[in-house]
Amino acid sequence: MTQPTQPSPQPPARPAEAQRLGELLRTPGYRKTLVFCGLIGIPVSLAAFWFLAGIHKLESLVWVDLPHALGHDAPPWWWPLPLLLVSGVCVGQIVTRLPGAGGHIPASGLHAGGPGAAALPGVILAAVFSLPLGATLGPEAPLIALGGGLAIALRHLTGTPETPMSTALLGAAGAAAAIATIFGNPLVGAVLLMEVVGVGGPRLFAVMLPALLASGIGSLVFSGFGRWTGLGTGDLQLKASPQFPRLDVGDVAWSIVIAVVLAVGVHLIQYGGRLTAVQVARRPLTVTTLSALAAGVCAAAYALGTGRSPADVASSGQATLGQLAGDPHAWGVGALIAVLLCKGAAFSLCLGSLRGGPIFPSLFLGAAAGVLCSPLPGLGIGPGLAAGMAAATVTAMRLPVSSVVLVVLVLGSTEMIPVTIIAAVVAFVTAELLPPGPPIPPVGRNPRPTAPAP
Repeated sequence: MTQPTQPSPQPPARPAEAQRLGELLRTPGYRKTLVFCGLIGIPVSLAAFWFLAGIHKLESLVWVDLPHALGHDAPPWWWPLPLLLVSGVCVGQIVTRLPGAGGHIPASGLHAGGPGAAALPGVILAAVFSLPLGATLGPEAPLIALGGGLAIALRHLTGTPETPMSTALLGAAGAAAAIATIFGNPLVGAVLLMEVVGVGGPRLFAVMLPALLASGIGSLVFSGFGRWTGLGTGDLQLKASPQFPRLDVGDVAWSIVIAVVLAVGVHLIQYGGRLTAVQVARRPLTVTTLSALAAGVCAAAYALGTGRSPADVASSGQATLGQLAGDPHAWGVGALIAVLLCKGAAFSLCLGSLRGGPIFPSLFLGAAAGVLCSPLPGLGIGPGLAAGMAAATVTAMRLPVSSVVLVVLVLGSTEMIPVTIIAAVVAFVTAELLPPGPPIPPVGRNPRPTAPAP
């Protein structure tokens, strides 16, 4: 009697997500948009470069050349007052008179995509009258708006119809190309935009946080911890990077404390920025001018009290961060406390009134806090810097993976990755559990909708 033949095993069905991706890749319109997104990186990167070069040239002119021409070796203590008064008046006029309100309000967080072509002049002008004149903000938000806006404005070159999907793709691609210019690393730009766009939604963060935390703690097994020398398995590092001491119990324990404290502190700064933005929406020109002038007062008070340059407060902190990390012992305890208080207050005022981004000021505040805490027993400067920058940046941006990648890039070493991850996750969870700030009402002509309170 013949045995019945067994049916041959069938290959597993292709997942539905993979099927949808394959169908999407076969769509001529998507392939055409994909090619255009690759090509658009060239003009967007060039535009971003010249934008940054112009901002840096103006900043050098205002803060270095002009004081020297007036007989000052460095900007005097009162220097930020007239500059930020002019900044507040000009940005207030741009917000009320030009389409797009000069770009989104920094207190509402980073936004993907870009404004329409009509709003781009206002975005550029608001950044020019904010950043070089002493706003405590970074250039990343105007860069995102510039890159996304240019990509969307050049949409007609693709010949594809205007759809929500093509708009999102072009906006994200242009923004990523522009933001990579300032970080000098395309990976940071890509990761940052993926988190800003919110790929995967809240569910992604719910899965990502435990995975990120587990990988950070688990990496201590290989990197070493205290007397534990670690298990070497080889790595992909080809170029030697600065060596930090091996992490110890105190480094990890203090990084958790620093993360909680900084999360509360930076959240309060953002809360103040949102309160300022609410008042700006009611009286744009008046409150913008007064807020900018108050930020100048913070910088002047810092210079009077410490004898240091007011540019430590009245700037994004990008240049000062390198000075602080390169020679942290040049800053006394009093100067560190003063810069944290004064720059934090100026940052809060500028978040709600002027135009720019939150990344570099938060990086500097985190670094200053880390250096201030580094004499604590069992904590070194390297772990203090890593924990402080990660905690402050993730609280300001609410983008945990981007914050970790950015801090590792700034440090130029992988030794501090465990502390960076732990501090970022702890600060992110702490900030999310704090009461949200007030919603920001729209302001100006044809304003873009703002994000909900973080």
